[in-house]
Amino acid sequence: MKKRFFVLVMIFIFAFSLAGCAGSPDENAKHSAQKENIAADLAGTTLKVFAAYGGKDEIFEAFEADTGIKVEYLDMSSGEVLARIRAEQGKPLGDVWFGGGVDSFIAAQNDGLLESYVSPEAEHVPDQYRDPEGYWTGISLVTVSFIVNTDRCAELGVDIPQTWQDLLKPEFKGEILMPNPSISGTAYTILSGILQTMGEEEGWAYMDKLNAQIPYYAKRGGEPPQKAALGEVAVGLAPDTGEDLKAEGYPIVSVFPKDGTPWWPSPVAILKGAENLEGAKVFVDWCLSEKGQQILRDNCPRVPAREGIELPECLAGIKDAQLQDIDFVVAGNMRDSLVEQWQAKYGE
Repeated sequence: MKKRFFVLVMIFIFAFSLAGCAGSPDENAKHSAQKENIAADLAGTTLKVFAAYGGKDEIFEAFEADTGIKVEYLDMSSGEVLARIRAEQGKPLGDVWFGGGVDSFIAAQNDGLLESYVSPEAEHVPDQYRDPEGYWTGISLVTVSFIVNTDRCAELGVDIPQTWQDLLKPEFKGEILMPNPSISGTAYTILSGILQTMGEEEGWAYMDKLNAQIPYYAKRGGEPPQKAALGEVAVGLAPDTGEDLKAEGYPIVSVFPKDGTPWWPSPVAILKGAENLEGAKVFVDWCLSEKGQQILRDNCPRVPAREGIELPECLAGIKDAQLQDIDFVVAGNMRDSLVEQWQAKYGE
């Protein structure tokens, strides 16, 4: 287990500095020409996307500029997408699922709601970040961090929290905000990561104590960092590091918890029964391409899933983070039962 985790962490940290595998020049040229011909035939068509990703407008504009394929999207958390496509029973109103918690993608795969597609670009993505049969492929790696309002901490007379245990200090009662795990992939990763690393008994005991610190559970993963930035709470448990909020001048810092940072590969997948199946394949190829990965990184700073893409400067601290050892297949397979337990304990 320790050896597997060490290898996983090393891949996670250094993936951006590795050179990806490449085919022969003739093979690459042939594949590129094929992609251009397919994209040209699809120019003017529309792709419908369920999206849980930052910088969507800029990303989709770049995709349309490159391919001529228009994008219509709904901004939805991964739990919301999973509930929706389950209700649609294989007749989705969308073509592509873009971003979110990998647990929901695995649950959808188990339900037969995703289309298998192994993109030629997937060979540049480490095996740990993709399904071998192509039901989902990681486009970026996401970490959970504490978004902490430094002014609010000063008012409370408490140090900036560095660990999960720090969040249990009496001064933070009513000052911690977290999304609902039944809706948010971020929150489910927190729950699954704590239970996997602490063990069921100790993990649920910790969640009981954390629950006492939380005034309510947010419905979207983006709400906790926004509330923390505004000083309405001291700490928001959030994906990424709040770079957009920092750029706006809010008095916040991001902290990778020193006693274990939850993380996950954020995937892209094609929905079973997609109306624009060929356009969906082009979108997956584009997201995993070198150019697509750079555009994703520049508009939503995350660790790129593709090898050889430079790490965003704001994430340099990930090299020192203590990443939790999370089995994502287990997390996906247990999603329904863990969410049910969470709802019974803490749901309204």
